Amino acid sequence: MSHEFDLSLATMLPPATGPDARLGEPAALAVQWDAVHEAAAAVAILAQLGEEQVDEDIRDLPQRAVDLGGAKFELVARGIDDLAAVMQPGLRALLSMSAQGQDTTSAALTLWREFHSARAAVLAVAPA
Repeated sequence: MSHEFDLSLATMLPPATGPDARLGEPAALAVQWDAVHEAAAAVAILAQLGEEQVDEDIRDLPQRAVDLGGAKFELVARGIDDLAAVMQPGLRALLSMSAQGQDTTSAALTLWREFHSARAAVLAVAPA
């Protein structure tokens, strides 16, 4: 299975200090959040689960984080950054396994569960 998943716009965020800190850019946070969910959709397919329907409360997390601002915004931004850091190599490994003809179901299901657990923690910082 090949997938056009691309986290190039979801690179790790720089430190929260200094003039180049991107944590204040809500658009960058939203792009990264969408990219993480794109990766999760690919993982779900590899886990033979099908694609998850992401509801509005989940999609709106970046805006809620912006509205909260301050430390909660930074926590959400770091959480999304951590999700991207886990999903990118995890999905690459799964795609490599798939390309070699190996069954990815078990490994993908494990990554899927980890994603959901971590996403729930991030969502708890800025509840709907």
